[in-house]
Amino acid sequence: MGIKTIKVTGVEQALADLTEELGFPLSGFVPHTTAVVQQHQIPVTNLLTYMRDVAGLATDGAVNLRQYRHGQSNPTYFLRCGEHNYVLRKKPPGNLLSSAHAVEREFKVMAAIANHGVPVPKCHFLCEDTSVIGTPFYLMDHVPGRIFKDPALPDMTKAERTAIYAAMCDVLVMIQSVNVEEAGLKEYGKEGSFWARQLKTWSRQYEGSKTSDIPAMEQLTAWLGQHLPAIQAREKKTIIHGDFRLDNLIFHPTRPEVVAVLDWELSTLGDPLVDLAQCCFMYHLPSGFPVIKGFAGMDVASMGIPTEKDFLALYCRRAALLRIKDWNYYIAFLFFRFTAIVQGVAKRVQLGQASGAEAEQIGRTVGQLAAAGVKYTEQGTPKLLKTSNISKSDKQPYTTMASCSSGQGLMPVTVSSLSPRAQDLHKRVKDFIDKNIASWEREYHEYHEKPETKWTVHPRVRELQAMAKRNGLFNLFIPLVSDPQQKYGACLTNVEYAYICELMGKYRIGPEVFNCQAPDTGNMEVLIKYGTEEQQEQWLKPLLAGEMRSCFGMTEPNVASSDANNIESSIARDGDEYVINGHKWWTSGAMHPDTKMCIFMGKTDRSAPKHKQQSMIIIPMNAPGIKIVRPLTVFGFDDAPEGHCEVLFENVRVPASNILLGEGRGFEIAQGRLGPGRIHHCMRLIGQAERALHLMIQRVLQRETFGKKIAEYDTVQADIARCRIDIEQTRLLVLKAAHMMDTVGNKSAASEIAMIKVVAPNMAQRVLDIAIQAFGGAGVCQDWPLAHMWVSAKSLRIADGPDAVHLRSVARLEIRKSML
Repeated sequence: MGIKTIKVTGVEQALADLTEELGFPLSGFVPHTTAVVQQHQIPVTNLLTYMRDVAGLATDGAVNLRQYRHGQSNPTYFLRCGEHNYVLRKKPPGNLLSSAHAVEREFKVMAAIANHGVPVPKCHFLCEDTSVIGTPFYLMDHVPGRIFKDPALPDMTKAERTAIYAAMCDVLVMIQSVNVEEAGLKEYGKEGSFWARQLKTWSRQYEGSKTSDIPAMEQLTAWLGQHLPAIQAREKKTIIHGDFRLDNLIFHPTRPEVVAVLDWELSTLGDPLVDLAQCCFMYHLPSGFPVIKGFAGMDVASMGIPTEKDFLALYCRRAALLRIKDWNYYIAFLFFRFTAIVQGVAKRVQLGQASGAEAEQIGRTVGQLAAAGVKYTEQGTPKLLKTSNISKSDKQPYTTMASCSSGQGLMPVTVSSLSPRAQDLHKRVKDFIDKNIASWEREYHEYHEKPETKWTVHPRVRELQAMAKRNGLFNLFIPLVSDPQQKYGACLTNVEYAYICELMGKYRIGPEVFNCQAPDTGNMEVLIKYGTEEQQEQWLKPLLAGEMRSCFGMTEPNVASSDANNIESSIARDGDEYVINGHKWWTSGAMHPDTKMCIFMGKTDRSAPKHKQQSMIIIPMNAPGIKIVRPLTVFGFDDAPEGHCEVLFENVRVPASNILLGEGRGFEIAQGRLGPGRIHHCMRLIGQAERALHLMIQRVLQRETFGKKIAEYDTVQADIARCRIDIEQTRLLVLKAAHMMDTVGNKSAASEIAMIKVVAPNMAQRVLDIAIQAFGGAGVCQDWPLAHMWVSAKSLRIADGPDAVHLRSVARLEIRKSML
């Protein structure tokens, strides 16, 4: 019948025969890759020898080399050596323009910013010896995840699209926030005007690869040069990626989180709005454009994708900008630059050096791109782009409303200025506390003072938790930014939750009833942001349901743990397991009968850079080798039933799958964990101070000394006034910090977060001290909550980092600002 057959005697033999017959491989498939094209073949033996003998990398096991389909500039390969997956980027072969295909710059910038919060793959080495594989190249880790080639995100839900674009905006601002000098990139950009250099560079590159005259390109180039002075007058320099767009980002396999930013070939120091324009370029490209798809003319809002105006407004809030000027200039420049790049692709097609199958199709669009850019020149001189969401005043355009597109961009300073939904939750929490917790507090404390019930859970706690859950008042702490799809909690902003957290803080049992207690809140956020699906299923779900408790093991008795670099505990890989050894104390929650897991911080690689040595891992509390040495007391209080424990971990073995995010990511997780928790502690302290002031006023109105009410004494009235002033000032600063976390991110709010870590506990301690003084002997005994509240405030000046550490952070940030 004309059908050729192959005799099958075994699987391997059949695959080998079929591969030979078909002429292409049937094994080793990797998504987004193809077999290496002929003109980009590399000598694999030379590569492996260099990796082994020069770079010291393991090359044992089967080797699989594939070429990525995308990337028209620098050939990019997937390389598997045994169990290790890498990505190799190299210059293309042939005669190249001197300023193009700068893989050396890619390597330099990624290696520099890796320790500054920007998600990039780990870079192993740069090889400039052309005798190895023919051109310079570098090797980095392969980062698993999702790459979205179509900006319309056709397979996503509306909520997922919104979250993905918000994550893209956040990482863009993160890149632009890197301190250039601290990253060692002060000389990364050339001297002189960034904009003048850009026009000169791309004009030269276009001319060097021109295959025919394109009048539209000449017109576009002239217009950009004519209006250059207006742009140069406002030049600001940050790290810019140079080609920042959705398909150069790798997203987490399941979460809307950027785990790696790729393709830094065009990076430099320059105007950050160039990257913003590149990010928005898709709004100006048609959906049918080859390789780089756009959605010009599409109703993106109905798809859950922000419009260009909305995306610019989001960027302005994150980057703390008031307005964006000359937007048409930026878009015209993008078309100019893209035309020059595509002209280079067309030239390589002509020379037979193109690195992608779609290169020929892209090369035909040169004239179309130049003509599109000319349309923006027809808008006249550079002008102000106005959006309804960008404040026109000189005030910072913050907003913490649940819907960032509504409101006037002002910080809510009263409950009545919150969103209607947040106001409703605030009222329901307040009513719940007044009805079910306030009058029961004394009984709760008496229960835990008895030796036989001290370390057990009061049955009433279970009942109240069930009531709170039925009433939709559970897990209110999970912020909108961590849970945009409202899968886990109420999705309040930090400001909205701050007001509710203040209510809970008035009573020691308050947070636990609503499942908003530390350290579980921080641990749950870690699992939401960084946990795998298996970790979330095993640990997060029961934590969210209030069915278990957890603890956090970080502080150690033998080192100054305020500097986490001092941590001595070890997390050592042993086959499919990790072996944990360490001595921890102040492990809050470890005594609670419902505590089933600990998130433990230790070192996995003591030879790595200091902020890459630490990792975090999940340890079941019933694992062999865990010994609770003793519960510690805080000024005599044992805080039963949670307790604060000294714990030994001796050769504790857990599955390797228990590692969080990966080895060396401990500092990154710690920063993500501590952000919202700092607001929680501070607002709870304000709640305590409010209650202390209220109790104090009631006391001095009832008691008399020397023939008159204590409240009539001038000194007492002055104390009351000072307490009110201190509370109001502190609340405003805490709200500002929360507001900045909501609008410009935790990193931009670093100074304010450090301030409130000092201000809030000191304020609460002063107010409580005054209240205790007014109560006399009653203030220091168990009949009133003041003594325990004072202890909580004092201990937080250590537990959340010593005052001196936070003051040092504020001072350094202030000094840095003054030097800009």
